Amino acid sequence: MSSPTFDLIAIGGGTAGLVTAAGGAGLGAKVALIERARMGGECLWNGCVPSKALIAAAKVAHLTRTASRFGVATGDVRVSMEQVRAHVAGVQATIAPHDSPERFRGLGVHVVQGSAHFVDPHTVEVDGQRLTARNIVIATGTRPAVPPIPGLEQVHYHTNETIFAIDALPTTLLVVGGGPIGTELAQAFARLGSTVHVIEALPTFFAKEDAEVAERLRVQLEGEGIVVHLGTQATRVRQDGGRTILTLKGEDGEERELAGDALLLAVGRSPNVADLRLDAVGVKTDRGGVITDAKLRTNVDGIFAVGDIVSGGLKFTHVADHMARAVLRNALFPGSSAVSYDAVPWVTFTDPELARVGLTEQEARDRHGSGVGVWRREIGAVDRVIADGGPPGLVKIVTDAKGKVIGGHILGPHAGDMIGELTIALKLGLTVGQLGGVIHPYPTTAESIKQASEQRIKATFTGWKKSLVKRLVNRV
Repeated sequence: MSSPTFDLIAIGGGTAGLVTAAGGAGLGAKVALIERARMGGECLWNGCVPSKALIAAAKVAHLTRTASRFGVATGDVRVSMEQVRAHVAGVQATIAPHDSPERFRGLGVHVVQGSAHFVDPHTVEVDGQRLTARNIVIATGTRPAVPPIPGLEQVHYHTNETIFAIDALPTTLLVVGGGPIGTELAQAFARLGSTVHVIEALPTFFAKEDAEVAERLRVQLEGEGIVVHLGTQATRVRQDGGRTILTLKGEDGEERELAGDALLLAVGRSPNVADLRLDAVGVKTDRGGVITDAKLRTNVDGIFAVGDIVSGGLKFTHVADHMARAVLRNALFPGSSAVSYDAVPWVTFTDPELARVGLTEQEARDRHGSGVGVWRREIGAVDRVIADGGPPGLVKIVTDAKGKVIGGHILGPHAGDMIGELTIALKLGLTVGQLGGVIHPYPTTAESIKQASEQRIKATFTGWKKSLVKRLVNRV
């Protein structure tokens, strides 16, 4: 019996695989999509969607508790985790049809559900069925990394794959890992009513972000009662009845114990490559995933990789989408193009949100030297934020010596929506002077971008320029 033949096979039904399959079918290619679990992948079931739904519920609880500052009286805030879980599940159920096998079959994609492995560079097998294609795209994503903490195998713990189905709100939640996932969930559970401790091995908070805005976020979170333990290692863990006991070692070398009702691990991601039998076809990997070139090609002709599975790649849903669109050009059309990551924004969805694109201030100074400019605006001083009673924050724009935008950082309400403007500026090589000349509607939080940009205009309007204006005014 011959194998079905396709122009393109995508292995993995998360964002990268779905965009690859839908785009390929839309271009007229004969496409197969293979998914071993639920279509929609990590983002829909264990990541972006449920976390934002949980964050929304937590924000409502927080606003209700603090409503008196607006002159609104409320009673005691009572949180039902059962109903919060139902809210999260309802959001997922609303979005799921967009990623469903039925929809993709309607688009002309041949959907196969099962676990795939390579037979040869152009053939994969799924539960005894073989499928052949000229090009195969690996889009199997990642799973939560589990750190080698002694005793962990004997205790119950959560990752992002299980935390959204937690039975009851923990009195005390211990979060190992102070990155975006751990911090978003830490704040959400704290606002729902848990006492939360975040244990971070690095001595700095959000070390990949601009130091100034990251530190402001840490202060904001600690102001809400979250305890952040920086430079702290979890060295052992044990169960004591219904309590989880973590042994922590700080920078001073001293050990102490911390007890909680629930433990969440958020220490990074591991690639899903084990079942693919990549060694059978010679595809090179490392601990970070599948190795590709700038055109998303592996070392084996006809095999590509996209999304979180790519070694060294930026692990964001929007980057997976961007990669998938690029791989379609490279796999289906003559010639090929490298993927550009010059202007990739990302957001941590705490409250306030933390958004970034381009270089941090320190990275810019290391690369461009003393000509770097930094232009700030306190978001808490913007009229709309004052009116909304929103959290304080900062817009910080980093420029080169000519005033061209090379980095943007926003801590504040709607930062994730606002960062797009700075991303466009960076992508198109705009200056802060050009940003400052754009009319922004009043009153909006986005006015802070214009006001930050105007700081450079004011800073350059000195010396002979001011003298010239004074002489011209005096002539009138």
